[in-house]
Amino acid sequence: MSDDVLIAGAGPTGLTLAIELARRGVGVRIVDAAPAPHRESRGKGLQPRTLEVLEDVGGTERVLATGTTRLPFRKYFDGRHVNDTDPFADALPTPDAPYERGVLIGQWKVEQILRERLAEFGVGVRLGTEVVEFEQDADGVTAVLADGERVRAGYLVGCDGGRSRVRKVLGVRFDGTTDETQSMVVGDVEAEGIGRDVWHQWFTSDGGGVALCPMPGTDSFQLQASPELDADGEPLPPSLESFQRIFDRYARVPGVTLRNPTWLSVWRVNVRMVDRMRVGRVLLAGDAAHVHPIAGGLGMNTGIQDAYNLGWKLALAATGQADAGLLDTYEEERLPVAAWTLGVTSDLYAQVLERVKEPGTGIEVAAPPPMGTGYPWSSLAGPADGSVAAAGDPAALRPGDRAPDAPCLDTSGHPVRLFQVYADPRFTLLGFGAELADTVGKLAAEHDGLMQGFTVDEDLRDHEGHARRAYGITGPALVLIRPDNHVALFTRDPAEVTAYLTRMATITPKE
Repeated sequence: MSDDVLIAGAGPTGLTLAIELARRGVGVRIVDAAPAPHRESRGKGLQPRTLEVLEDVGGTERVLATGTTRLPFRKYFDGRHVNDTDPFADALPTPDAPYERGVLIGQWKVEQILRERLAEFGVGVRLGTEVVEFEQDADGVTAVLADGERVRAGYLVGCDGGRSRVRKVLGVRFDGTTDETQSMVVGDVEAEGIGRDVWHQWFTSDGGGVALCPMPGTDSFQLQASPELDADGEPLPPSLESFQRIFDRYARVPGVTLRNPTWLSVWRVNVRMVDRMRVGRVLLAGDAAHVHPIAGGLGMNTGIQDAYNLGWKLALAATGQADAGLLDTYEEERLPVAAWTLGVTSDLYAQVLERVKEPGTGIEVAAPPPMGTGYPWSSLAGPADGSVAAAGDPAALRPGDRAPDAPCLDTSGHPVRLFQVYADPRFTLLGFGAELADTVGKLAAEHDGLMQGFTVDEDLRDHEGHARRAYGITGPALVLIRPDNHVALFTRDPAEVTAYLTRMATITPKE
């Protein structure tokens, strides 16, 4: 018996993809080389757009209950307290964007939440094994696991990290650089004698520094620091003793003892990405496709958003509802995002190195442009047809853009947000105007397995006008929303909705 999809790697990317497939009824198997789930903080922040993604797959409520959204930065220079800052102190949620700031949470906690969510669909992670070889043909992929088992699947997705075995077997280039001259020691340790209410950041006039970030839901801090060097200027292997010496040297706070290390690592500047994210029935996502400098916290976020983009497309292809050509749009949309992210995180890392040289500054840097704002260049971006209020305005919502949220009322008068409506794994059709109720109902019935429909003013009451303002609607209009909550098209013509959905099933694969 074969699976629809085999996923190699059960980090945030692989788990998110597995959930996206499982909730659409796709047969999925997920394996991971680790013998047990890790307990390492690693990537420790989820951005607002990622929180929107996780709300759709059913994880944000648990993330918010575990992590923290408010943690001031406390900066010190040469042992002297300089200031406490919160760069997002004035940030507030808006009707179209419910998450105004990110969440501090250890990566292992995110993975635990995603594993629990995946288990609700009856799918568990098989630990202690990995994909070591595979072959693909016109009908599927035959993979060999580390224990010798042969697995047949319709598709294989490598979510197995920067050293991806799937990528190497596939023969895809991983272009970029690794800078061995710039490194950082990182790890999880407990610290006696220091408060957990701020993110402590110590810097010195000789350019060194150490930071301790309290990890929510644990007794640990994530330590980041300049490494100790040997007589030849090479970084020494990380150890608890080395962490203590580094802390004493840069923090200059007597009486603080580090203990109980659960993770010790050396991080080097690594900037690489693939030239392709799909070869036939094998795809790559997350760190297997792109690795970033640590600044900005974009690695885990980018991987989760890769999976969110791929999940609905792979589900349609794997179940025969769409031609495999739809999968070409995954690379078309996500490869430019990876390239942009590499540039952004590299610039952020350079800012960090420069800013720590000056008293009063630290690892707080200007935030990058928001991730996941859309794919307006995509071939999946349909027509606008004049239904946008500010036609020609570069700030107006376009097909391919992220679909905004908005508070509405359901038919019983109870509050309901558009994001709650979009949580259905199908496309969503919004008909603005009561006169479109019959049209929306007919289209939803014709495409029942692929699309749900709601009439604004009938099924949903836009009682404060937020939905119309967010979508730029001034008259009767049909707005089609993709399963990954991006605008597919604006139109007044029902035939264009049918044509768009029909095209999903007939996209020709590129050569």
